[in-house]
Amino acid sequence: MPVILIAEDEPHIFRVLRIALEKAGYVVEHAVNGKEALVKILSCAPDALISDIAMPIMDGRELCMRLEEELPERTFPIIISTSKAGIEHREWSAKINNLTFMEKPASLRALVALMHELVPVDP
Repeated sequence: MPVILIAEDEPHIFRVLRIALEKAGYVVEHAVNGKEALVKILSCAPDALISDIAMPIMDGRELCMRLEEELPERTFPIIISTSKAGIEHREWSAKINNLTFMEKPASLRALVALMHELVPVDP
């Protein structure tokens, strides 16, 4: 089963995402900030990353930029979940390989459909 790492500092948002993705056939891991996510990714790369932008210690933007530096051959997709998908986020994200924005509040159905498209679950 594919492993999805969710970097999200809001426990209630993580719980909702975890339930939807586990029902869809994914194994879900959690990081409460970008620094923790980076450590988990470097030790055992997930099949995909869902990250909030606004997090303590290391935000989603810095996490993505660090991933580009640390893992230049990274192939797993990143979904940035944010309510702030303004022009400034679009500019830095254009430099990040395999990144998709999903604006909050996102429908769980849309998120699961996107995840199935990016990381299919074997039947």
